[in-house]
Parts: sequence; structure tokens; C-alpha cells
Amino acid sequence: MPTRSVVAALRTTPETILQDYQRLFTLAGGQRALAPGAATILKDNITWHFPMPGTNTTPWQLEGVILALRAAGFADLVCVQNQTVVTNAFKGEDLNGYLPIFRRYEIPVRYNFRADDMRWVPYTPKAKMLALDHIYPEGLRIPDFFIGKNMVHLPTVKTHMYTTTTGAMKNAFGGLLTKHRHYTHTWIHETLVDLLAIQKEIHPGLFAVMDGATAGDGAGPRMVRPVVKNVILASADQVAIDAVAARLMGFDPLAIRYIRLAHERGLGTGDPRQVELVGDDLSGENWRFHVGRNSHSFLAWLAWYGPTRVFQKLVLRTPLVIVPTLIAEIEQDYLYWPLKYRGRATRWRRETAWGHLLGTYQRQGAL
Repeated sequence: MPTRSVVAALRTTPETILQDYQRLFTLAGGQRALAPGAATILKDNITWHFPMPGTNTTPWQLEGVILALRAAGFADLVCVQNQTVVTNAFKGEDLNGYLPIFRRYEIPVRYNFRADDMRWVPYTPKAKMLALDHIYPEGLRIPDFFIGKNMVHLPTVKTHMYTTTTGAMKNAFGGLLTKHRHYTHTWIHETLVDLLAIQKEIHPGLFAVMDGATAGDGAGPRMVRPVVKNVILASADQVAIDAVAARLMGFDPLAIRYIRLAHERGLGTGDPRQVELVGDDLSGENWRFHVGRNSHSFLAWLAWYGPTRVFQKLVLRTPLVIVPTLIAEIEQDYLYWPLKYRGRATRWRRETAWGHLLGTYQRQGAL
């Protein structure tokens, strides 16, 4: 009889968070999931370079996982950052408090958009692709640095305007695809399934640790309403952890296309009823999150799914792409952030214990 997928869940506090992450790693079978002797990539998630709670890997998540990995004998650790058209990785790792952690534990950082750090090489998947072969007819390229290394994803629990929820499976998006990955948005669910299949081919070990100390509700992945939930999750099954997170947020996991497709293709367990939950009992949780709408989500719908999608190649695969890119940057960084979301983040930092903890990491980075 096949072994059931395991997802570990713990309730946590700012005072116990580092110890809780180490316990979580053990409960979820992290040491068994990863290949001994192989280098291990920490793939954090900088969704917005600004320190918007609920959107980015938290510094305590990063530190707790490093401590857990080192205690389990995984000494060769490296963090990999990616580039997007609207997010600055260097600004993000600074503002979100990662730099003092990298220094303290001597974690090297590589950038998949720097030729000195890694090269993008042709890759032919063994698995049948649902979308990537026709999105990139000229051939798929992935970073050579990823091949043969363990991968540990560090997403947060949050909603997403394209995929309803986002987590472990979506976290591979930035690492394995170039900054032109916006080509895939019309087929985003299929793309995430393809990427998971590729990960299973190139990584000897795969694991995910998800922070829900503060979760993100609304028009994610950036412009969210931060909600303190004091929950952390971990699993070797990328589909199962996303399914459990979706259920916690109040969604039916199998009604979310990327989870259902991955479940149907045998890439993981998308039905929470078939997942073994260990740790604290969260079975009664329903956070009643919903995916909000704003001007950015409307423009995104027009570009990827609406009647104007016929102009995708003209606008998004030519120099004209600078126009929507500039609009998105102005909208998110110079309108939404100063007029609304900076205030939300400030209140969270001032009024919550998690906000105070983030301030501690940020002050360490300023020293």
C-alpha cells in the first residue's frame, strides 16, 4: 500500500518560532526527504521587495529552516534569488531582514539572473508537458546550478489573483523560469504542474516549509490584507502542502486547477482527506479568505484571459513590453504601496508581536 503524504502543522509564537521550525522539519520528515551529501538550495520568496506582511518569506522562517537543516547534517546550503520585472531581489532581501541571517550563518547567495552565478541551459523534460513546450517552442532553459541539488521552498500562506492560492508549487516559478515567465500566465496552472514534474527530475530531494504566522488575504500575491494566524506548515509533498494551506484559507483544494491537475497526474496528493496531518490539530480551521480585485487584477485579466489576450505576442514578446511593465511598477510601487499598503504594513509592525520581531531582524541588518 503506498505511503500517505504527510503534512506537518504547528501553532507557534514569536517566542518559540525558531524551535518550532526545527520541530516542524523533523515532524514532516525533512531529513528523509532530502539527499544526504547533496548541496541544498534555499528558495525564498520575495514577492514584493517591500516588507509587506504575508507576502514574503519571513526572516524567522529562513533562520529556523537553516537551523533545522544544519542540525540534520545538511551543511552545504545556498540561497538562490530570482529577478522579476517589478521586484528587486537586492532591495527585497535587505528590507525583509535576510541579510543578517546570511551573514550569521555564512549562507552564500546566488542570483539566477547573473551569468557569473549560473547559466541557463537547454533542458528537455522526460515528463509530458501540459504547457511549457508550446509556450517556449524554441526550447526550455533552466539554471544549470539547480540540477542535482536538493530544493527547499520557503513560501507563505496567501491568496493569488491568478491561481486562487499560492505556495510551494508556485515558488518554483521564479527559480526555474527566466524573467520572461510572464509568457506563461494564460496557462499558469498547467505551468506549475509542468514545473513540479521537472523538479522531480532534477532535484534529488524536494521539501517545502510554509509560513502562516501572518497570512495574506485578498488580491495577492502582493496587495494583501495581513491576518495573524500563528501557523506553520511543512511537507515533502508540494501538492499536499498547497492543498492543506488552501483548505485552511477556506478553499476547496481540488477546485483549484493547479492542485487538481497535479493530483490527477500523480505528482502529489491534492485531496486533504488523503493526507496524513501531524503536529497540531488544525482540522476545524476555516479562515474564509477570498481573492480580492483591484485595478491591477483587472489589467492582468485583460492581458492574460480577457478579449485582449490576442495581443499578447505583440505587446509582451516585443520591446512594447516596457509599457505594461512600467504601468505595473508605477501602480504597485508608487501608488498602492505609499497610498495604502505601507500603512497596513506599518500598523502590523506596530500592533503585532510578529511585526516587532521583524523590526528586530531589520535593525540587525542596519548594524
